[in-house]
Amino acid sequence: MRLFAALATLLLAVGFATGAFAHAALVAVEPASGSMLAAAPKSVELRFNEAVTPGAVRLIDGAGRARDDARISASGETISVAMPPDLPQGTAVVSYRVISQDGHPVAGSVIFSIGMPTGTQPPANVDRGLNALIWLARVGLYLGLFVGIGGVFFARWVAWSMTGLTVPRFALLVGIPCAVVSLGVLGLDLLGLPPAALATVAPWKVAFATSAGPALLVAVAAMLLAMLALRGAWYARACAIIAFIGVGLSLAMTGHAATAPPEALTRPAIFLHGLGVAFWIGALAPLAALMSKPATAALPVVNRFSRLAVLAVGVLALTGLGLAIVQLEKPSALVETRYGTILSIKLGLAVLLLALAALNRFRLTPALAGKGNAASALKRSIVLECIIALGIFALVAGWRFAPPPRTIVPETPLAIHIHTDKAMFQVLVSPGKAGANDFVLQLMTGEATPLSAKEVTLTLSLPERGIEPIERGASLGPDGYWHVAKAELPFAGRWHVRIDALVTDFEQVTLEDDLELAPP
Repeated sequence: MRLFAALATLLLAVGFATGAFAHAALVAVEPASGSMLAAAPKSVELRFNEAVTPGAVRLIDGAGRARDDARISASGETISVAMPPDLPQGTAVVSYRVISQDGHPVAGSVIFSIGMPTGTQPPANVDRGLNALIWLARVGLYLGLFVGIGGVFFARWVAWSMTGLTVPRFALLVGIPCAVVSLGVLGLDLLGLPPAALATVAPWKVAFATSAGPALLVAVAAMLLAMLALRGAWYARACAIIAFIGVGLSLAMTGHAATAPPEALTRPAIFLHGLGVAFWIGALAPLAALMSKPATAALPVVNRFSRLAVLAVGVLALTGLGLAIVQLEKPSALVETRYGTILSIKLGLAVLLLALAALNRFRLTPALAGKGNAASALKRSIVLECIIALGIFALVAGWRFAPPPRTIVPETPLAIHIHTDKAMFQVLVSPGKAGANDFVLQLMTGEATPLSAKEVTLTLSLPERGIEPIERGASLGPDGYWHVAKAELPFAGRWHVRIDALVTDFEQVTLEDDLELAPP
């Protein structure tokens, strides 16, 4: 047990050496993804909204061959991929996996074509087996932190009894290895390696270098201290309270919620939120076991917990609401994003938990003092709370694969400028990818003054695919620009654009150019 204590102390000390982190998003690429180039570029520049670390960056050339002679360099927010001099013609793909400052991987691909496009496809970035392992490890970690440590804290500081600690003990035995596995699979995800690479040093080294590494060490240390607190030694209560604080610390050191600005508010909020969850959920299994004891033994413990639980629920509600506002930024994100969908379901389950807690607090707990089957009813209600809590853990573990709406960078519309001596047209195409696109046309004279038109027609064609001209009439919007909504452009490639502006009954201005539409 002295070894446990020493190891826990060491892990806590190492874990506290962490800084402030955020979440990365790609904001610009040069040359632009989907570009058609006459010659190979010297390099491809990827610019993110924050400093990133290269995890795995790969080049596939126009012949479909993976190239290992591309040189990768990083400087702050920019990753530079120097192109080999002998790139063949065709569509090349740069597949990137970089590490954001909150320790999560950010992956994607950009393409460009040299000469004519070919059918080169980006490599698959999703390993469903690895994702399932990441999810399972995270659920196990939550069991250790909330059920295990929370249960031990309840026994030592609320119940003053070791009754019903079988489930928390099992949760700790699950949580400790799951925390270790979480670190390894994070490294696999960051580097894009298969599960077999867990036996190598690389994934462990890169994972520990992220903010998640120290946070998981703190989690392991906290669970080891909780194991010590299961012993009947003089230091048991001290270990329990330190382990309980470690739950909040480990959660506040990394992740989307903890690293959202302003961190002076979000980190303390996630710390308190974690403590609230551990206090409430950790008490459920021991409370259910207490219901098998005589009412005279169970009632004082239940009453003490009920009084303290009111404060815990209040802290959970306030911190949860604040974190949700920061992460979502707007109410519509609840239904428009995967993150919001998970949050919506979680909120529904949390309301069920609150309803059960209210039933227990105001009806079933007072009934314990009387005769009847109140203890059995309360036990069934607590077991149902446990099941709902497990559902919430499973849902929240899915946030690992769903970036919060605040980190989603809006796509920049594709812009082309057509200029002659007689007129110049500015065209914005959103999203600038194959599929449905919205066009905004700004018409100006050669002197850059507004050009009035009676009607405007947009014509699009893709000769390389044999797509004949598609005509769409534009409508004048209240902003003074001409709009074409939902123009269906089924293929990526170099589309020919012609804009006919009828200025008078006898005069028409026509401008033409090409635009490079990216793949969907």
